[in-house]
Amino acid sequence: MSSLLLFFSLFSLFPKLSLSQPPLSFYINCGASSPVDFNGHQWIPDSNFISVGVNKTVSGSRVLPILSSVRSFVQERNTHKKFCYQIGPVIRSARYMVRTTYFYGGVNGNKNPPVFDQIVDGTLWGLVNTTEDYAHDMSTYYEGVFRAVGKTVSICLGVNQLTDSDPFISAIEMVMLQNSVYNTTDFSKFGLSLISRNNFGYTGPIISLPDDQFDRLWQPFGPRQAAMQVPNVSVSGFWNRPPAKIFETRLTVNAGPMVLQWPDGPLPSSTYYIALYFADDRVQSSGRAFSISINNVPYIRNLNVTSSGVAVFATQWPLAGLTSIKFTPVDGSDASPLINGGEIFNVLPIGRRTHVRDVIVLERIKSSLLYLPEDWSGDPCFPTGYSWTGITCSNGTRVRITSINLMNMGVSGSLSPDVANLTALTTLVLANNSLSGPIPSSLGKLKHLEVLGLENNRFIGTIPSSLGGIGSLRELHLENNNLNGTVPKSLLQKPGLHFTFTPGNRLSLSSGQKT
Repeated sequence: MSSLLLFFSLFSLFPKLSLSQPPLSFYINCGASSPVDFNGHQWIPDSNFISVGVNKTVSGSRVLPILSSVRSFVQERNTHKKFCYQIGPVIRSARYMVRTTYFYGGVNGNKNPPVFDQIVDGTLWGLVNTTEDYAHDMSTYYEGVFRAVGKTVSICLGVNQLTDSDPFISAIEMVMLQNSVYNTTDFSKFGLSLISRNNFGYTGPIISLPDDQFDRLWQPFGPRQAAMQVPNVSVSGFWNRPPAKIFETRLTVNAGPMVLQWPDGPLPSSTYYIALYFADDRVQSSGRAFSISINNVPYIRNLNVTSSGVAVFATQWPLAGLTSIKFTPVDGSDASPLINGGEIFNVLPIGRRTHVRDVIVLERIKSSLLYLPEDWSGDPCFPTGYSWTGITCSNGTRVRITSINLMNMGVSGSLSPDVANLTALTTLVLANNSLSGPIPSSLGKLKHLEVLGLENNRFIGTIPSSLGGIGSLRELHLENNNLNGTVPKSLLQKPGLHFTFTPGNRLSLSSGQKT
């Protein structure tokens, strides 16, 4: 069973920021061509965060501004291909509320919207399925809390076996949270995916900014039962800092136990983060106390609720199916149980990540290449099954790039000398493209390289003699380029090497004979 914590303390606010540090929030209008002011924010176009996909317009006069456009990605019935936003700069190690919004609008021509995966960095966040909401002319949003591990956060859409048309996205929001918010979770190991966040006994519009400083959405959960008096609740005393407005209503019963089915629908078998918020709406009382059980399992005993407010947290609570929460008055309590608000998240194990050094090197290599596959963004190896096209990764505790194969991919540009820093590389095949410039002599540092295929490109200059010093090299293909000079003896005399350098080059052997 998970740990259960009772909190009243005030914790520190945001991490200390300097004037030169990144913004605290991002509001991105996907597929838009210009900024738009909506709901108290300026929503910016997404073109600075992604270079693939197509902007599409959603028709309809009643469509909200941030739902009137989407970015759509060509699916081409290729499973396990991802399309990533690189959002930043962000503050490393800070935790962010991430919210993605989808409104299909028929942009792909199908009656129903596609189903696809949603990914944050190397973590599979979950399935995006907006079919039911779209049938009721509604948008769908997903919200989670994740820690930034680098200078940017990648938010990706992944094509899976269920995807039958082009994935799309309407909007992305990222808001940095204060240090205290959800800090009972180790975000180096887990992320949180929102299941439900509710203001109980409330039937009005969704509560968000300016009431919630982090722009979280508190959905109504009726029937309406206004508090007799708004309690003087110090929100700063709650680690998760819920808005004071949620304490203006409450759900209660006249007498005896109160049973609540929450959230509305069944839950998949998993572990969940549960936060419940309470405040007595009577300024003076001798005590409102009750015990709480979830699916008949004791959650907390003898919880004493006053007008100052109290919050109860469970960090990893196992649940499956429908969830029933029972509030039972304790002997001597002078009032019935109540509840003002609650949040429940699925606890997601954080996915693995590619070795940081290899990721940095790949980014440098990308900067010298053109017309790369569209999925060359986000983590190169993860989630499992979503590695970049042409990339093969190792197993083990440190995941390294072991192979790059971009044969026949239409890639142009030049081969960066930085490729030599992918020290676990065993295969580098770039054949049948339009690469130009010299072959980097630094390739000789790749001591584990077995196959180097650079044939049928436009490489110029000489063949680096350093290639002859790669002890593991067994295949080298350089034909049909624009190479010149002398073929190094170290390659001609290398035992066990299958070496092709003709036709198509102006090379000579050591005797002076041209090839």
